[in-house]
Amino acid sequence: MSSAPPSRKEALTSFIQQIHGRPVVVKLNSGVDYRGVLACLDGYMNIALEQTEEYVNGQLKNKYGDAFIRGNNVLYISTQKRKL
Repeated sequence: MSSAPPSRKEALTSFIQQIHGRPVVVKLNSGVDYRGVLACLDGYMNIALEQTEEYVNGQLKNKYGDAFIRGNNVLYISTQKRKL
């Protein structure tokens, strides 16, 4: 028997599990980027990052240890390649 393709919810859960603890980029509706290590992500898209850097217009503006981003401000989240 062949199994059915994963549902959208299952695919999202799998993606979140894969990126937990890895570097990500979080783009806000305002255009600001936050880059850091994903510590936590909930069902409302609230995001906790560690080793966070804030970028405005591609320029590094601030560095934070830990940051919490409210989900309603998030445009998208993507993985980030590690810098060597």
